[in-house]
Amino acid sequence: MAQAVEDNWNGPLSGLVITRYGHALPCRRIEVAEAGHPVPDQAGADATRRLLRLVDDADEDDLVICLISGGGSALLAAPPPGVSLADEQQVVRSLLRCGATIAELNCVRKHLSLVKGGRLATVASPARLVTLVISDVPGDDVSTIASGPTVPDPTTSAQAIAILSKYDLAVPHSVLSWLGAPASETPKPRDLPSGDVRMIATPQLAIEAAARLAAELGYMPVILGSAIEGEAREVATMHAGIARQIRAFGQPAAPPCVLLSGGETSVTVRGAGRGGRNAEFLLSLAIGLDGMAGVFALAADTDGIDGTEDNAGAIIGPDILSRVSPPSTAARCLAQNDGYGYFERAGALLFTGPTFTNVNDFRAILIDPPAEVGGR
Repeated sequence: MAQAVEDNWNGPLSGLVITRYGHALPCRRIEVAEAGHPVPDQAGADATRRLLRLVDDADEDDLVICLISGGGSALLAAPPPGVSLADEQQVVRSLLRCGATIAELNCVRKHLSLVKGGRLATVASPARLVTLVISDVPGDDVSTIASGPTVPDPTTSAQAIAILSKYDLAVPHSVLSWLGAPASETPKPRDLPSGDVRMIATPQLAIEAAARLAAELGYMPVILGSAIEGEAREVATMHAGIARQIRAFGQPAAPPCVLLSGGETSVTVRGAGRGGRNAEFLLSLAIGLDGMAGVFALAADTDGIDGTEDNAGAIIGPDILSRVSPPSTAARCLAQNDGYGYFERAGALLFTGPTFTNVNDFRAILIDPPAEVGGR
C-alpha cells in the first residue's frame, strides 16, 4: 500500500508504516518498520510510538493518509497507562487460543490501546484525515479492520470485560483495572466524525475474481459466502456436506463446479499441534470427504501466512488420507490441532511467501463429475 501511494503521489510525502516481519517492501519516502503478528511485540510498540509522534505533529494544513489492512491490531501496539506490553500479549494469546471471533478479539484490543478504536484520529486532529482500507474481516466493518484506529468505535469497555468473562480467561489485574476505568472508553460516533474512509479491496471482490476465472476454465462457480465465520472444523463439515450433495445429486449445482468461500474462521486450541485455521479447515474437510473421488480443495490465507506458520495453507485431493499412515493419523492430528504437521507429512502444504495484501481467507473446493457421467 505504501509503495502504491509513492508511485501515484506527485507532491511532498513522508511517513511511517508498520508491517509484519518479512513483509516489508522498499520505499523511497515512507519509512517501513517491521513488527510482531498476531501477538504484538516491542518493535511494534516502539514503531507505534514514533508513528503517534508523527501524526501528533500534523496541523490543519496537513493531509494524513492512513493505510489500513488486516494485521494492524497487532502491529499498532500502544498499551494504556498501567498495562504493560507483557499484559497485553497475555490477553491476546489467550483470546487467540479460546476460539474468540475477530470482532470479539478486536473489541478487547481496542479498549487496551491508546491508538485503536478511533484514538489515532483524535491524535491526528486538526489535520485532514483520509483512510484507505483493505478489508480482511467478515462484513467489511471498518471499525473492526485493524481495530478501527481512525473511525469511531461502537463497542464499549463493558463489552470487552464481558468477552473476557465469556471465555473464562485469567487476565492480569492491570487489564481489568484499566477496563473498569472511564479512561478506557473509546471515542464513540457522537464524539468522532467517521471522516473520509475509502474501501479499496474486500474479500467479496477476491471471491468474484476467482468466480470469473473458474467460469473461464469451464467450472460453474458457486459462491457460498465471503464472510463465513465459525469453528474451522465445523465450517469444513458443512462444506463437505455440500460437496457430497453435488457429487450425488448435482445440487445446488452440477459438476464440474467449484465451491468458493471466504471469511475468518476460528480455532479453539485443544492440543499442542501446529497449524492455522486453514490447515484445521482442510484436515476436517478431508476427514469429512473420506477420499471422495473427483474432489480437490485449497484453503489459504491471502497474505501468505496461515496463522503463525510459514505456509499460506494447503491443498488436498482424494488421496490425501492415504498419504500418511496409519489411517487414524488424520483424526489424531485434528484432535491435537496439528493440521500443519499432517499436511507437512503428506507433502500438501502450500507456500506462497508474503503476498503483500490481505483480504482474509480463501477456500476453493473443485468438484468433477463422477467418472460414469463423463468425469475428467
